[in-house]
Amino acid sequence: MRADHKSVVDHTRLSRQAATRAAVLGSPVDQSLSPTLHRAAYAAMGLDWGFEAIECDETTLYGMLDSRNSTWAGLTLAMPLKRAALPWLDDVTDLALDVGGVNTVVFRKGRSFGDNTDAHGITLALREAGVDAPASALVLGGGATASSALAALRDLGIREPSLVVREHRRAAEAAAAAGRLGMAVDVHTFDRLDELLHSAGLVISTLPAGAADPYAAAIVHSRAAVLDVVPSAWPTRLAKAAGFAGSTVVDGLSMLVHQAARQVELITGRSDVPVDAMREAGQTELARRAG
Repeated sequence: MRADHKSVVDHTRLSRQAATRAAVLGSPVDQSLSPTLHRAAYAAMGLDWGFEAIECDETTLYGMLDSRNSTWAGLTLAMPLKRAALPWLDDVTDLALDVGGVNTVVFRKGRSFGDNTDAHGITLALREAGVDAPASALVLGGGATASSALAALRDLGIREPSLVVREHRRAAEAAAAAGRLGMAVDVHTFDRLDELLHSAGLVISTLPAGAADPYAAAIVHSRAAVLDVVPSAWPTRLAKAAGFAGSTVVDGLSMLVHQAARQVELITGRSDVPVDAMREAGQTELARRAG
């Protein structure tokens, strides 16, 4: 445990100039857009806060949480920490428990509070694009983000979506979340995707970057609205194809901005979160990374 504590202290020294600090934890964490989005929000809100990206996995997570001090306002959690953090927090929202993971930790009066803003981000991104009442939906993938997508679909009134995965066992996490959310899901493998697309009004891909490419043509032909949650390689091949075909396309950055805006609101306790400034900062950073 001492080694874990030492690594946290080393990272802390990097931000001594900031009176209040926050950070994103994950592994790998170097490509996270959270620092860009949060720093843009804090600057626009007139907050002299620091925000770091700290490499952290399940073995060092407890040390990080246990060694925090009064300068820490909160954390955002990336993979693989969303589920791992649940047992170590003082309180967790019902939504985070139902989804099965936290992506936001707020520190108040010596206690830690966990929440999940991914579902919020997906819901707002869909509504922003005019996709607020789809008749049916397919979710590609069965991991943590798929679980959040199910919660968002429940908010939109869809109680019986379909999950599409490579193998049935890969849907276990999301199927369990669906049960806690009071939803009924049908689980299918990708060999049935063409058939399922005939009646799909919305397709949400939670697959890693590039993993949805082989299915882009079939999805485009369905004319379903498309949300690809990948923000780092935007526009993805799936998004490009859907856009050329005239389908409604919801980009991963919109989802990321809205979930990050909710994180800023929770961590700062303020409601005047500058979503437009965060979106502009995210677009600029993605353009820079694209060269």
